[in-house]
Amino acid sequence: MNPKQLPQVMVTTARHRGLCDVLRSITDGIAQCPNTALTRIWLVEPDAICDLCRSREDLSAGEQSLHLVASAGIPRDPQSDYSRLDGSFHRFPLGERKIGRVAATGEPLWLAGLQGNEEWMAHSAWFTREDIRTFAAQPLIYRGEILGVLGLFDRGLLNDEAFEWLRIFADYAAVSIANAKAYEEIDLLRTRLEEENLYLREEVTAALGMGEFIGESQALQHVLRQVELVAPTDAAVLITGESGTGKELVARAIHDRSPRKDRALIKVNCSAVPDTLFESEFFGHVKGAFTGALADRPGRFEMADHGTLFLDEIGEVPLPMQAKLLRVLQEGEFERVGETRTRQVDVRILAATNRDLKQEVEAGRFRQDLYYRLSVFPLHIPPLRERREDIPKLAVHFIAQSAKRMNRRAPRLTQAALNQLAAHTWPGNVRELQNVIERAVILSQGRTLDIHLQASPVRENGASPPPASSAGRLATREDLKRQERENIAQALRLTKGRIFGSDGAAALLGMKPTTLASRVKALGIKRR
Repeated sequence: MNPKQLPQVMVTTARHRGLCDVLRSITDGIAQCPNTALTRIWLVEPDAICDLCRSREDLSAGEQSLHLVASAGIPRDPQSDYSRLDGSFHRFPLGERKIGRVAATGEPLWLAGLQGNEEWMAHSAWFTREDIRTFAAQPLIYRGEILGVLGLFDRGLLNDEAFEWLRIFADYAAVSIANAKAYEEIDLLRTRLEEENLYLREEVTAALGMGEFIGESQALQHVLRQVELVAPTDAAVLITGESGTGKELVARAIHDRSPRKDRALIKVNCSAVPDTLFESEFFGHVKGAFTGALADRPGRFEMADHGTLFLDEIGEVPLPMQAKLLRVLQEGEFERVGETRTRQVDVRILAATNRDLKQEVEAGRFRQDLYYRLSVFPLHIPPLRERREDIPKLAVHFIAQSAKRMNRRAPRLTQAALNQLAAHTWPGNVRELQNVIERAVILSQGRTLDIHLQASPVRENGASPPPASSAGRLATREDLKRQERENIAQALRLTKGRIFGSDGAAALLGMKPTTLASRVKALGIKRR
């Protein structure tokens, strides 16, 4: 072996990141040195992960051994293949034979002037045929851990300088192998993370009820046209509509069609954040900033950097916090709680509310400048009662989805059931329809869908509320607000004032519990 060729082998090895390529580069490079007959690398690995050893019955569970992972050389017999890894010297238990003892002790081995008839040789005929004069083995050590052994069979006599060069090269090889393993682990984790993100996205899509918007009504098509127009821009979008209309689904559609689609869509339900924690939730905090701040924590704006931040129920943000929110929207700057360092972010804002923010501005409960900053592109989602022609397709979709999830046959949707669905006022909108269909699929014992719709809420005097278009009269905004108040009040009476839980008013109405709580507060409904 010529030690002057080892630096070039190091340079070649540095160009590779994959473990197999690194190992092959090391052995192939040394094999090209003069007088080198064979060079091999064994790595310490659990027997269970070795494809060649896995089928052996004499292996103990969890045992680690040296496994041959790379081999190269120039044989004198043209029929020999020195790149094979499955020979009799593929595996060495730690501490056994010379290679195993090098790995167990971390001490190098240098045997020069071999005659070919030494007692320790397992195949002395091979040493004689190949005229091996020197055998050297260097442990591959990285940060105190023995990764494996580099072995060299040479036809020349290695001197002190050559052996020292082999030691240096072994240290470099250990670093290259450790880095290659780290790169492979990172790639594995990245792939796993991408798969988990894809899985979570599919789960979220399934939870929302639809992968894409379902329906052909003019009202829905108008919303879709607006989504396509605004998605490629960075404009702030204010999504308005009643609870259950799909505001979060629209926000997801805008993000997925935007240039930021490869970055995160971070969601914050403002109605679920306590007033005292808004600043920490939005901007993060440093350790010790307040009681309970046990470590540094990034806020939602940092997490959404170069991505999209969806602020659901934006009308619930308290006034003192609105000024700080306006600053980060205008300047792209903020400070964590308890920190003086100013941080920069690039975030697109999508906001949603079921309130009339113009009225909130007039009442002094919402900043006018923040309202105009958020509503660069206002987008209103019509309630389900205004696009009843979409109900049949939505119903069919929810039936198939629920039946698949329950692993049962999808019941048939009859015209009578469709008439029931079309006649309902749907105060909970699409979410309520989804819950009604799922409940119907559970209860349907035959082949047809058995719809069970709850009676319309009654007024205090016992009369039923008039339909929105009774006698040709359209319901005013106050009428709709009064109907919503009465509907929620009736649900609270039926659930004895309980909002959360599977038997709470939110589940009854098909609403998010936090959304219902905010509506109860906004409408001034007293819970008994």
